[in-house]
Amino acid sequence: MGIKSFLIKPIARYISRSNERAFACAVNRQQETFKTLITTASKTKFGRDHDFEGIKSPADFCQQVPIRDYEALRPYMDQVVAGQPDILWPGLPIYLAKTSGTTSGTKYIPMTKASTPHHVNTARDALFSYVHRSGRSDIFDGQMLYLSGSPELTTTNGILTGRLSGIVNHQIPGWIKGNKLPCEKTNSITDWEEKVEAIAEESLGQDLRLIGGIPPWVQMYYEAILRKTGAATVHEVFPKLTVFMYGGVNYSPYRAKLNSLVGSVLDSVETYPASEGFLAYQDTGEGLVLNTEAGIYYEFVPSDEIFKERPTRLGLDQVEVGQNYAIILSTNAGLWAYNIGDTIEFVSLDPYRIRVTGRIKHFISAFGEHVIAHEVEYAMQHASDAMQLQINEFTVAPQVNPESGLPYHEWFLATDLPPNDNARLADILDQSMQEQNIYYKDLIQGNILRPAIVTILPGDAFRRYMESQGKLGGQNKVPRLSNDRKIANQLMAAQS
Repeated sequence: MGIKSFLIKPIARYISRSNERAFACAVNRQQETFKTLITTASKTKFGRDHDFEGIKSPADFCQQVPIRDYEALRPYMDQVVAGQPDILWPGLPIYLAKTSGTTSGTKYIPMTKASTPHHVNTARDALFSYVHRSGRSDIFDGQMLYLSGSPELTTTNGILTGRLSGIVNHQIPGWIKGNKLPCEKTNSITDWEEKVEAIAEESLGQDLRLIGGIPPWVQMYYEAILRKTGAATVHEVFPKLTVFMYGGVNYSPYRAKLNSLVGSVLDSVETYPASEGFLAYQDTGEGLVLNTEAGIYYEFVPSDEIFKERPTRLGLDQVEVGQNYAIILSTNAGLWAYNIGDTIEFVSLDPYRIRVTGRIKHFISAFGEHVIAHEVEYAMQHASDAMQLQINEFTVAPQVNPESGLPYHEWFLATDLPPNDNARLADILDQSMQEQNIYYKDLIQGNILRPAIVTILPGDAFRRYMESQGKLGGQNKVPRLSNDRKIANQLMAAQS
């Protein structure tokens, strides 16, 4: 055991146990956070416009502060981006996290002096929780590789601006920087394919213990390593590689393929980071423990009410296990009743643990079936296990106007090893969907829809699609499903 791992082990135990005690008091901590946020922002423009001084309870907050997405909050956001202080939070943010919105174009999410440290500290806590429960502090004796966006920042009216992962690169504490790959020069390469090749080259010969990133881009890195070395598995190159940290997508559909490339099963640590805040991470139980220690006040709206003018808004003490909710945030970065567009469900209330079920705008309900991401991901995992498939990527879209016959859901699957029985694969997927979604089942049995159709694509199909859209690499993800054929048509066009 090295000196760093020796020192970190008791620290990891102390921080993990402290967090466990805090999360056990989550409802009380939420009440305290709510009061602190309202009091701190009462003199801001937003606070004055919404009479924060008159808000004494969450019920008052619901009456005076409507739920907003980025577009609805934009009049305030634009003033922040213009460099005006005291708009959403006292003073100016220290960073603007730049993200790409599907309806709002480029979005700029403020990160303040109060909110920014939690992005790094929560990632640390997720890793320390793993060390505490596994005892594997030796990962700190080797190198840790993170596939992230460029750390290069620009300024917007005096405010440092960049991708979230790039901003976080500048906040990494000194004690971990010596373990981190890649170097800043390599990480700043803008072309993603060139960048992955350079990262692979830089990491050869290193004692890699941990890798972090979104699964499809980690797969690109693994494939680059195998090409460069001629090795059969990644573990032949990095025998002490132990942990995979990921977030932003469900790992299950990628698991078989990544395990095959590595040559063994890595431990995994799931996280739920967003530009708006680091919301949850995997600890000792099922799901992800909700982060109630980061200056975030949470509300939860039943997902079927989110587009109502006055939806039900629940506090943490009012939620139920197994219900699908839109997650709403008010934060110490100056976001107020902010709809980040994700849906979650609780898998535990003691402590509060969640599972991300999808995106509000990513669903299929062309016929009232309201299929969500969690359902198609579960079906894909079930089919992959049953048929021992390695699926690189997939998405699902409705076919409302087929050339003949009834409409259907079409599954687009990219794989290097096509299944030997497409009909059986389609049947397994369809049966799994019927078991999960009663509305879909009724449509099939009522002869409104015919059973699912599977379209097999080359292994690199989605990579080519993302490249054609200028979204290859970084934190960009392929939507699991959509309510129209736009992605399906672009996906197929990218193959020609």
